Amino acid sequence: MRFSDKTIIVGVTGSIAAYKALELVRALKKEGAEVHVIQSEGAKNFVSPLSFQTISGHPVLEQQFGDRKMKHIDLSQADALVVAPATANFVAKAAMGLADDLLTTTLQAFGGPVVIAPAMNDVMYENQVQRRNIQKLRQIGYAVVEPGVGDLACGRKGQGRLAASEKILDALDTFFVAKDLKGKTVLVTAGPTREHLDPVRFLSNASTGKMGYAFAQASLARGANVILVSGPTSLEKPAGVKTFSVTTAADMLSAVKKHFQGCDAFVSAAAPADFRPVKTSKQKIPKKNVDAIALKPTEDILAWCGKHKKKQFVLAFALEMNSSLANARKKLRAKNADALVLNTPENVASDNAQGVLVFPFTFKRITRKSKISFAHDVLDRLLKHA
Repeated sequence: MRFSDKTIIVGVTGSIAAYKALELVRALKKEGAEVHVIQSEGAKNFVSPLSFQTISGHPVLEQQFGDRKMKHIDLSQADALVVAPATANFVAKAAMGLADDLLTTTLQAFGGPVVIAPAMNDVMYENQVQRRNIQKLRQIGYAVVEPGVGDLACGRKGQGRLAASEKILDALDTFFVAKDLKGKTVLVTAGPTREHLDPVRFLSNASTGKMGYAFAQASLARGANVILVSGPTSLEKPAGVKTFSVTTAADMLSAVKKHFQGCDAFVSAAAPADFRPVKTSKQKIPKKNVDAIALKPTEDILAWCGKHKKKQFVLAFALEMNSSLANARKKLRAKNADALVLNTPENVASDNAQGVLVFPFTFKRITRKSKISFAHDVLDRLLKHA
């Protein structure tokens, strides 16, 4: 269990998503944590304290001065503090250092890991003041779990839904993982590339970049110096990671070449386009003129790294429709990689992943889990294998 012997404070603020915090408390308990809940006054309008008490096994903490003890000082001895959901009001107060109730006072007195999961209307979330507040929380060192996109309570659709419990647990987990990559440099590629036919059309792959970003975040949590070379994605740049944005496969290879010799490990999680047009038009090509487009292969980034590696450990990825171990091992040998993650198409757009970690003579199956947990699982196995 991930949080055995850990005491976790869960702060719940006055959002309609407060009911989802019940599942978060249940998930933390399942992972072995002792959980204490602090509810704001607003949160009690959505979920009764008795509900949290029943699931956590402890009375809910509501008042700052309910007895002679300084509760916020006592609570500061916990192992971590998670605020989910965090309203726009709470985020603003946390960013300014205000302490006007038990939760905000506890936050100010707390020196351990803090995870904040906002939930609010999408327009509020995109407000410039709110974005600055969230950025300030990240600069302080808090982990901010981005809200999901979907239907909102106000009737709108957009980004503002409280993140899934598993994502919040993953963010919390990064504070407790072993720093077994401290002093190492990990180079990661992520996302697709775009090979333009003309100014408005391009060839690409259906990659979101989520897998590569998960490996970057997992490596950073384990103490590594992380360099991320990312193709075009909608993902936010991971805080603490040196990120270089590229467009084409040639751009990606150029960036990899600059950093490869200085890295200890290379994670080739990107999905570069396999072909580019022989000739790129400077003008939009009329449909009537498109009979056939001549293509040529793009640069093979993984093959270049396999050929030029010295001390570097090279982790490859292969997407197979039939999960063929034979094809995976063939690619492992051909690219001179040290290990390979055999991926499946259903992993591409999902927040979860499953697959097979393939070595030259052995393999390990990894069951379906969040991509950050998947990345940690792969890294655990690679370190043991090494």
